[in-house]
Amino acid sequence: MTADRLSVTASAPGKIILFGEHAVVYARPAIAVPVWQVRAQVTIDPLPGNVEIDAADVARWYDLRDAPPDDPIATMVTRTCARLGVEPQGFAIHIRSTIPVARGLGSGAAVSVAVGRALAKFYATENTEREKSRSNSVSPVPSVAALSVEEISALAYEVEKLHHGTPSGIDNTVIAFEQPVYFVRDQPIESFRVARPFLIAIADTGVAAPTKIAVGDVRRAWQADRARYEALFDQIGAIARDARAAIERGDVGALGPLMNANQKLAREIGVSSPEIETLVDAALRAGARGAKLSGAGRGGNVIVLAEGENREKVERALMDAGAARVIVTKVE
Repeated sequence: MTADRLSVTASAPGKIILFGEHAVVYARPAIAVPVWQVRAQVTIDPLPGNVEIDAADVARWYDLRDAPPDDPIATMVTRTCARLGVEPQGFAIHIRSTIPVARGLGSGAAVSVAVGRALAKFYATENTEREKSRSNSVSPVPSVAALSVEEISALAYEVEKLHHGTPSGIDNTVIAFEQPVYFVRDQPIESFRVARPFLIAIADTGVAAPTKIAVGDVRRAWQADRARYEALFDQIGAIARDARAAIERGDVGALGPLMNANQKLAREIGVSSPEIETLVDAALRAGARGAKLSGAGRGGNVIVLAEGENREKVERALMDAGAARVIVTKVE
């Protein structure tokens, strides 16, 4: 029985990649930002016995002991508890998310980050309550240090390998730090200044796009023709660098052509799709300055620079062209 534990809740936002998809896996820069309109939320309640996982969004309720080795939620639970130095037992973990799965919005990483945050709070709460009740005890209660943002991001990155095979690390980074990031694999994380906030419309193609498959296909193509793909990745990386400079100087107008150039290169590396192209074309015809896929491609989401007087027209055009839904988010 764990009566001295308290229920806790933690959450994490979604994310979108503005520039640099796929090339970021090969150590080129990418830019990603949080999406606040969608979130993963985790609540942990005391529960006698072992650990039960309630993942209602995928209609699963199961015991931690019964989870397969590649179960991402169970892996995050066990690895976080190991990092905290505690045995996972005596709680139920309830997961709810408004982030669409396999749409390039970081659903898996957001769940992992929210699980890590909730577990850190849960065990910190437990020890705080114990210390209050046993203040006169001869033996002090061992403390469980709170996990840092860097630690939670690193734990989520290990789980991302189950989702994506060879992830870049950008999803867990932007979601854990909850700020725009300029990311280069195996280099220190860089935040940057958004000199002038701007709006991005996120249009869901309605097609699931598992990142692991697209990343694997691109890797095989790269292995078959490294010179061509390295050149394409160099061009994508250069666009990301130019985009950062434009954002930092407040030149939002420069982002549209850069998005269009990035989309052209995404086609060349083989990760666009008819559904993506339909939405991109609809947005540009409606007056958008730029549009491109976001994330792994082959479906998922299209992002559109939604600035100016054409914004509502662009949103309507995306819905008329078959978008499952459109979210508008501010980058700031």
